[in-house]
This record gives sequence, C-alpha cells and structure tokens, in this order.
Amino acid sequence: MAGLDKNTPYPTEIKLHQQSRQLEMAFSDGAKFLLPCEFLRVYSPSAEVRGHGPGEEVLQVGKKDVGITQIDPVGNYAVQLTFSDGHDSGLYSWDYLYELGANQEALWARYLDRLKAAGASREPGPNPFQARPLSK
Repeated sequence: MAGLDKNTPYPTEIKLHQQSRQLEMAFSDGAKFLLPCEFLRVYSPSAEVRGHGPGEEVLQVGKKDVGITQIDPVGNYAVQLTFSDGHDSGLYSWDYLYELGANQEALWARYLDRLKAAGASREPGPNPFQARPLSK
C-alpha cells in the first residue's frame, strides 16, 4: 500500500461496537462507515492475508464471529487491530480504511463469491470447508 496521500481524509472518530462487532469510523470529509470486524479481518492488509503479489491472496474462512480485542494507534497514519482469533499483523492506514469503507459492498460480494467458489464457509468450526460429495 502506498504512503498516505496528503489529500486522504483522516478519521475524526473511531468507535468499536463490541456487541455488534463493528468499527464505526467518521472521516474529515464527512464520510461515515460501519465496518464489520469480519470484513476488516478478511481484508487484513497483512502479507499473511494479502500474499506478496497479485493472485497470492489467502482466502480467510470461518471468520463470521471474529471480533476486535484491541486497537493501537500507529503514528498519525494508521491503526493496528488485534482480532479475537489472534491475528494482529496488519497496519490499517487511513487511506486503506477509507478505501474499504467506500468499496465495502463490492468487496464483500467478491469475498462471498470467493468463499462459494472454494466451497468454504464464514462459519467458524473445525472444518470451514463444506463437505463435498464423493466422486464416483
């Protein structure tokens, strides 16, 4: 992810809603987003999730019930989120969070399509990949 653009809106408010597992963000340009923890987790900017290049993304499965347990500021350009599944290796810059919020609907649809194509599930459990019928 490129460095922060000087025109990038910055957060004026970040509020974690534990019950609904959503991160509410208000930005300097007036935009407001309600980002589910699961959405933030599956679109983590970490190399562990995104890979090291196009086509290397690692599909995150079984994350429906994940929450955020900690939010740490990183300078004045990002936050580090710690999730209830232990994942904490991505820095969410203001421009990345804004991009996620602005494109949430399309990104979520893409994620659901990828899950379906992989025969996987959002549901947590020992095997988030759905049982497939045995070939004959």
